[in-house]
Amino acid sequence: MTVLYRLDAPAAALARHFGAEAGRDPWAGGHVAPGGFAPVITAGREFVAGARLERQPRRLIPRLWGVPPPSAGDAGRPGVLSVRNPDSPFWIGNLRNSEFRCLIPATAFMEWGKGTDAEGKRRQHWFACADQPLFAFAGVWKDSEVASFALLTCEPNAALRHAGRDAMPVILPPDPGAWQLWLHGDWKRARELIAPYPSSQMLER
Repeated sequence: MTVLYRLDAPAAALARHFGAEAGRDPWAGGHVAPGGFAPVITAGREFVAGARLERQPRRLIPRLWGVPPPSAGDAGRPGVLSVRNPDSPFWIGNLRNSEFRCLIPATAFMEWGKGTDAEGKRRQHWFACADQPLFAFAGVWKDSEVASFALLTCEPNAALRHAGRDAMPVILPPDPGAWQLWLHGDWKRARELIAPYPSSQMLER
């Protein structure tokens, strides 16, 4: 499970790249860890009353990484970072409703590997995309005590399997049409984007 990623681009650059309004988002770049705030890109619906518009402007919005657990008895437990089963009753309502899907910008992500490094520390593998230095994870957001988000996951590609992982985050293609589909498309079509990213387009740092 991805527990750390980097986003080495400021809010203004993110907004330009993904065709969104940055507003006053203060993001300057850096690591994103569980329980921390990071910018996500939404379809803009959350601040707009009235009829839903297909051409609603995208917005860059800070949200907390880690959705509160589904049960009240889980209070105090860490937030849920990723969606492994999109058909789960906890997620499916939000995923079917496209306004709750979001793009999660990133420049690299970390996965724990098997064994230890030369210093005896748990091995880290950092992955980036060769064909898009700034990419987007497929994400979903929820409004609860704190507005929060989680990453979608899928089967690992060969690079992630080699690192010992049984899943990987869903990385969207470098295509504005794919971003539009994830943010606005019906669920039957949008879920086709939940697929491993090609190993040939991945870099390990």
